[in-house]
Amino acid sequence: MYSSVWEEVFKNRDISLVNKDSFDSEVYVLTSAVKISGIDAFRDYYNNYLTGFFDPEFKIINVFGQGDRIVKHRNFKGTHDGVFVGTPATNYKVDLYGTTLVTIKDGKVFQEEDFFDNHTFLT
Repeated sequence: MYSSVWEEVFKNRDISLVNKDSFDSEVYVLTSAVKISGIDAFRDYYNNYLTGFFDPEFKIINVFGQGDRIVKHRNFKGTHDGVFVGTPATNYKVDLYGTTLVTIKDGKVFQEEDFFDNHTFLT
């Protein structure tokens, strides 16, 4: 479920797939900078990748888990040609690898902790 939802979000550029069918209403994401809580804010945060990049490519390299925890190794590529989290388009290309630790609660995504090289991403 987890892999297919995220792959479909980016493949179809359809953020509405981040919904209460697969995500807890109190879902949150932790990044090095912020904690974003609630399904609407969670959806808005990830929608930045769709609106800030004309050609987003999201690939799950590996995903594995045990119990209610999942580890995802991922790659994101794209051209920054739209506003991304308040930053105007730069037209630079990104190729970013990262890891996400995921907690599942009652069969739905409850928490994501994103880890990636923020310095490389911003430069």
